[in-house]
Amino acid sequence: MNPDFIKYQAQTSPYPLGMEVSHAIGSYIYDTNDKKYLDFVAGVSACTLGHQHPRVNQAIKDQLDKYSHVMVYGEYSQSPAVQYCKMIASLLPESLNKTYLVNSGTEAIEGSLKLAKRVTGRSQLISCHNAYHGNTMGSMSVMGFEERKQAFRPLLPDVDFITFNSEEDLQKITTRTAAILLETIQGGAGFIQPEDNFLQKVRKRCDEVGALMIVDEIQPGFGRTGKLFGFQNYDVVPDIVVMGKGMGGGMPVGAFTASAEKMDLLTENPKLGHITTFGGHPVIASACLATLQELTETNLMAETLEKEKLFRSLLVHPLITEVRGKGLMLAAMTESADITNEVILTCQDRGLILFWLLFEGCAIRITPPLTISEDEIREGCAIILEVMDEMMKKNKN
Repeated sequence: MNPDFIKYQAQTSPYPLGMEVSHAIGSYIYDTNDKKYLDFVAGVSACTLGHQHPRVNQAIKDQLDKYSHVMVYGEYSQSPAVQYCKMIASLLPESLNKTYLVNSGTEAIEGSLKLAKRVTGRSQLISCHNAYHGNTMGSMSVMGFEERKQAFRPLLPDVDFITFNSEEDLQKITTRTAAILLETIQGGAGFIQPEDNFLQKVRKRCDEVGALMIVDEIQPGFGRTGKLFGFQNYDVVPDIVVMGKGMGGGMPVGAFTASAEKMDLLTENPKLGHITTFGGHPVIASACLATLQELTETNLMAETLEKEKLFRSLLVHPLITEVRGKGLMLAAMTESADITNEVILTCQDRGLILFWLLFEGCAIRITPPLTISEDEIREGCAIILEVMDEMMKKNKN
């Protein structure tokens, strides 16, 4: 397939990994030569329950037998989407009770930025240096990494940046600010967690000046950090929560949630303040509902923290400088991008899928399905350590 893959399908980089996929199940992906690969990436944090989870698959099949797309978003009452939004509201703080379903995380970011401007009547947006919130034009405007943006300017005006975890920078949030948007754990920057009650201080500053606080839960969300959403680890309630990736059990989806009072502003002045054809798609919503039910009816979220402890106990090696992150959103750091590249590529040859982070070249992404077993964690970490031992031995020679 690879020649046609390169010739006919648009690529994101000059050197795609090019695995020819046959099938996937549980924690493993199989190529067309029937070689199996232990998946420590989960489609970049998207396959929360692993591959071909029976509950998700059955929900999709059941809905396909009833109906698929019937009308643009927001016109017809369709059971999977209604049930899902109601369940999300029951699991979030009382002020976060109305959800807009879209097709991807970046579209949810776009909707949240529009909502913030509509609620406040202000134009300034604040994001963080090294932030990543998606790749459409609005989301790119609040990306804190100029190298990825410069070829596409001009972008949205009136966007400013602060440093994540800098209390001093919070004074840049003023009465001009519509919203500050930040990841609860910075992903592309290297899985950096908030320190010294930083999120609470952001909340306080927003309250002082009437700005909205938007948290991007596209990666941390849906159990990956031990709570349903990452912000729930930090005793803070945002004005808008943005979600995606892991919410669909491997299906393409995004959403943003706010209070009904705020969200209803998108319905008039002007009408159709935000629209989407396929948002709330009944088949996708069924997969989301099944994923959320599985997460809340099992111990998977709590087990995530125990699995983190196991990873940290195993990933001890001279080539690993530290392990960052929380739960099953982890990054093993090395001293150089060259070391990281060699580990990732060699591990794939050995049957272990690892991946990179967007902006931090020294990071080895470890974001497996929440369903991964302790034996599979041990199996994968043994491969990493074996590869690193061989690299050290080779360098000595």
